[in-house]
Amino acid sequence: MADSISTPRITSEHLDSFTNRTIRIVGKVTQLRGEVATVESNGPFTAHLNRDAHLTVGNAVEILGKVNQDLSVRVLMATDMGTDLDFNAANAVVDATHRYKEIFYVSDD
Repeated sequence: MADSISTPRITSEHLDSFTNRTIRIVGKVTQLRGEVATVESNGPFTAHLNRDAHLTVGNAVEILGKVNQDLSVRVLMATDMGTDLDFNAANAVVDATHRYKEIFYVSDD
């Protein structure tokens, strides 16, 4: 699996391990200000939105994005997932992704 097409699922606590990499992250939108959103995913992070991202405060979102040096995320694509997402299930997927990372993504380890 090539690194350029590998998009590991993470939460905000994993951001520092994925700088300059493309990732997927699910969270709840807590604040919107212009082209910047604050998203909660086991901790808050800042998402720099593209013009195609249409998010709603209080809704879940899945972001495909690139982690910046400051641990913010530049959004490449965002999917609004409404208000009825099971975050425990989403976090379980992230846990499995990192527990069995050799299946899911190429690691720098």
